[in-house]
Amino acid sequence: MANATQFGVGGSGGIAVTQAPMVKGWCPGAYQPMMAADGLVMRVRPKLARITVDQAAGLCDIALRYGSGHIDLTNRANLQIRGVAEADHDAVLMALGGLGLLDEDPAMERRRNILVAPFWTTGDMTATLTAQLLTRLGDLPDLPTKVGFAVDCDPVGPLLTNDPADIRLEQGEGGLILRADGCATGRPVTAHTAIPALIEMAVWLADHVTPQARRMAAVVAGAPLPKAWTVKPPLTPQPRPELGATSGGPLIGAPFGQIDARALVRVLGDAQGLRVTPWRAFVLEGAAPPDDPAFVTTADDPLMRVDACPGAPLCASASVETRDLARRLAPMVTGSLHVSGCAKGCARARRADLTLVGRDGTFDLVRGGHAGDTPLKTGLSPDKLLTGEF
Repeated sequence: MANATQFGVGGSGGIAVTQAPMVKGWCPGAYQPMMAADGLVMRVRPKLARITVDQAAGLCDIALRYGSGHIDLTNRANLQIRGVAEADHDAVLMALGGLGLLDEDPAMERRRNILVAPFWTTGDMTATLTAQLLTRLGDLPDLPTKVGFAVDCDPVGPLLTNDPADIRLEQGEGGLILRADGCATGRPVTAHTAIPALIEMAVWLADHVTPQARRMAAVVAGAPLPKAWTVKPPLTPQPRPELGATSGGPLIGAPFGQIDARALVRVLGDAQGLRVTPWRAFVLEGAAPPDDPAFVTTADDPLMRVDACPGAPLCASASVETRDLARRLAPMVTGSLHVSGCAKGCARARRADLTLVGRDGTFDLVRGGHAGDTPLKTGLSPDKLLTGEF
């Protein structure tokens, strides 16, 4: 990989500093990391939702040498290193590039926001269309940085319906469709026309983005798509897979989407690769289920019903610790639990049965809603919450 300064990313160039409680509206990449209270957050976007064992081991080494020693698995199926010193930014870029985990062109790296259904097989439609899209990134228009694509063409039905993407390639009755997020139906396409049609839809989106509507679902709410693009529904979505055995290897949970780098090195063993998902879980290809307390291997573990952001002191927007409290509350809560360090609610975009929102050192309580919703109770201490008085 060329020297990082060639790309205009040396030192602190291109680094944004988070200010509480502002919502940034963009995701931290590798070339353009985000500053958090514990250092830079740098994101890796695995191609085809997969990295090799050597790449996984190398990423663990980078996290231990330059970061916090943990790797975050995000709801876009990306891998994140946090706690990187600004002075080490270039060194981390060089190391990631040496592992083949970055595009040399930062512009292409930023456009590679592709969510891939993880259970693809070589030569199937998901793998084929993802490979085609990767070769056409330069033909995409400039779009808001959070805009992303999903390639989700399992013939049984889509897996990623509830996961973040703006333009989706899926299977409909009788063939492929291209569907805009926010629309129940899509445009019939073929293996040959799917990527040109996706680029056409991306251009349409770029032309209709406004400061108030920067994602597809918001745009189509006020600007209807051409009728020919909304004629065929997708197949019935598949349920989210449970942790445990899959055709490719065990699906393993990472509580709060946080992977201990040392633990991951321990379980790589005879694995053939690692596939990432947007469900705080990964597939260890061709391996046996790990016996390691750092990971979750059973579907009924209450930790997999809980979302919690890093919280204080790792995030400047948070005034409360989140993850230790979430672990202690998990067995006490029925249904989904979201513990958020502030009202931004970064860890969970969907509603939760119970949401606890940090504010001035205590928690507000929301039922059946989001972190930014009006709370039913305010000013709850962690000790009060641990009594079970919700």
